[in-house]
Amino acid sequence: MPSFEVPEVDLSQYSMRQLVAPPLALLVIALTVVGASFALTGWPADPGIEFTGGTELVVESDAPQSEITAAFERDHESIRSIGTSGSQYLITFQSDETQAISQQARDAGFEVVQSQGIAPSFGSSTQQLALLGLAIAFLGMSAVVFLLFRTFVPSIAVVLSAFSDIVVPIALMNVFGIELSLGTVAALLMLIGYSVDSDILLNNHVLRRSGGFWESVHRAMRTGVTMTVTSIVTMIVMTIVSYVFGIQLLTDIGLVLVFGLTTDLVNTYMMNVTLLRWYKFEGVAR
Repeated sequence: MPSFEVPEVDLSQYSMRQLVAPPLALLVIALTVVGASFALTGWPADPGIEFTGGTELVVESDAPQSEITAAFERDHESIRSIGTSGSQYLITFQSDETQAISQQARDAGFEVVQSQGIAPSFGSSTQQLALLGLAIAFLGMSAVVFLLFRTFVPSIAVVLSAFSDIVVPIALMNVFGIELSLGTVAALLMLIGYSVDSDILLNNHVLRRSGGFWESVHRAMRTGVTMTVTSIVTMIVMTIVSYVFGIQLLTDIGLVLVFGLTTDLVNTYMMNVTLLRWYKFEGVAR
């Protein structure tokens, strides 16, 4: 059976500035992208119809895509081919007049496979609940971490890493045109759990187990990197399969998790290690 062995990387050969610079630069760039999106649109990423309201229509037709879009009186937000047949299209509209839009599709000779409409007021309520849930999850995680370690530097290392693990994927969602939906919000919530798991594993090995600092770091890496890389590979496979079969929601979720888990590797074993190194050798624990 093939096995994955974590290479023994000598992080001690790098200075603290060299280790912490890449994850901090990545966080600053991500905050800039998310801030620009928020300033321009009022959203950290492009919202889906679950948050704005509108209509989602799946039609089946052998007609070219340009002919399908021309059949509707209302301008569509997006259209994309789904499924393996190449004859099904997912079309979204800002209007919530689902019945009228579906009738236009039938009048044009298209088969309406599925239709879904969300009122703007319901979308606004869903948006508030989703963002509130994300904020509560992050604040709750932060409180638990501070209660667990009861020391500022190790605790803030976990919280900062989790924050970056959320912000960077949101920035990449803007870059790759992935909509903010209930599915991607769920992926961001999962990333909080993934991030805290790997960071607490590292902190426990360094602060609460015997052995030298670098020995403890590598011991944590053997477990943590293996778990994270395995999760990344799993999410890549899920993303590819769901893309082939036209399951857009799972594709978006998979991409967000790949972005976040990859970011978590950088944050945990560069930024978090640097903060713990400072704490152990040059900070208050010296």
